[in-house]
Amino acid sequence: MTLRVADKGSFGRWCAACAAVALCISLAGCKKDEPAPEVEATVQAAKPEAGPISELIGGDAILAPVAEAAIAPKISAPVKKFYVQRGEHVKAGQLLVTLEDNDLQAAALDNRGSYAAAEANYQQETGAQIPEEVQKAGLDLAQAKANLDLNKSIVEGRKQLFSQGAIAGRDLDTAQAALVQAQAAYDVASQHLQSMQKVGRASAGKAAQGQLDSAKGKFQNAEAMASYASLRSPIDGVVTDRPSFAGEMPAAGTPLITVMDTSSLLAKVHLAQAATMRMKVGDKAKVTMPGAEEPVEATVSLISPALDPGSTTVEVWVRLKNANGRLKAGTPVHVAILGRTVPDALIVPTDALLTGADGSLGVMVVGSDGAAHRKAVKIGIRLPDDTQILSGIGKDDMVISSGAYGLDEGTKVKVGKAGADDGDSGVPDGKN
Repeated sequence: MTLRVADKGSFGRWCAACAAVALCISLAGCKKDEPAPEVEATVQAAKPEAGPISELIGGDAILAPVAEAAIAPKISAPVKKFYVQRGEHVKAGQLLVTLEDNDLQAAALDNRGSYAAAEANYQQETGAQIPEEVQKAGLDLAQAKANLDLNKSIVEGRKQLFSQGAIAGRDLDTAQAALVQAQAAYDVASQHLQSMQKVGRASAGKAAQGQLDSAKGKFQNAEAMASYASLRSPIDGVVTDRPSFAGEMPAAGTPLITVMDTSSLLAKVHLAQAATMRMKVGDKAKVTMPGAEEPVEATVSLISPALDPGSTTVEVWVRLKNANGRLKAGTPVHVAILGRTVPDALIVPTDALLTGADGSLGVMVVGSDGAAHRKAVKIGIRLPDDTQILSGIGKDDMVISSGAYGLDEGTKVKVGKAGADDGDSGVPDGKN
């Protein structure tokens, strides 16, 4: 075989190309034999803490005053004058508003006069008229008795004269007839006196008493109607609403002023019955509300003795002090009531918990081989930040608190700050 070379330059270039191809094949073979670098993830991890943890039973509520009075008139009359403005503090019994009441005052005065007249009549009936009538009946009885005794003596005398033949029989008959009439008059007078003493006195007294009671009732009713024109506060508090103005004529039953006692506020939260079984009046609570940097301390003041028929939950009242008036009634809040406390619990961050496809809970721990391994756990008290671990890990396990999501079993990890640089990529700066 004869190789013809056109010239020396072409042959040199051919040789250089062959050498380059051989070098590339050699380098490719070397890279194929080198092992691929292992992937390493940066995570945050720490050992579980040992310490106390307390259960928090929470729910949403609306702040309400401890006492509220919507003061409405019982009569329909024009407003004469308001004595307070919205936002003013008032005391129980303080006059807040008056209505026009000239007609009511006149009616009360009229009935006062009728009552006084009935009282005077009662005193006269029981103190003068009735005793006089009884006395008169007694005198009539005495007179009838005297007349009866006289006629008896006349009859006895005429009987003697008739037996002696001194008078005619007609005279004796006349005397005896007069005696019968005198006896009848005596019986009538005696019965009248007894009636006056037993029945007449009581009947006359009751009639006078009835008239007096009727007049007194009308007088008290008129005074009550007049008193409805003056509206007073039944509680200590602050005026939160005053929709009307002087001169207006609101209908009876329409609130003119609303007073709230906001020295303390109530958050009424509905909780499951099982949760309230571990509560008692006096338990501590925290109330979180919009605009407040820190939760407000509160106390459980009432646990309803019966379930709510609609929701089958238990209403729990949490009381907050509000002496400075900073808290407002009607504010939506979240209530967290302090429940049972475990004094020596194994605690991990709640963010460390992972939920499996089957609903099981677990955590990722850093093993002695520097890899991440999943361990199933059983939890107790769970809070937004911390969770109690009952079983599954020990106090010496390094639990991954951040960066565990999406890690495969056995993934190499290094403990550090999340998002830290994983190191040198092996490519010098400025080169491809």
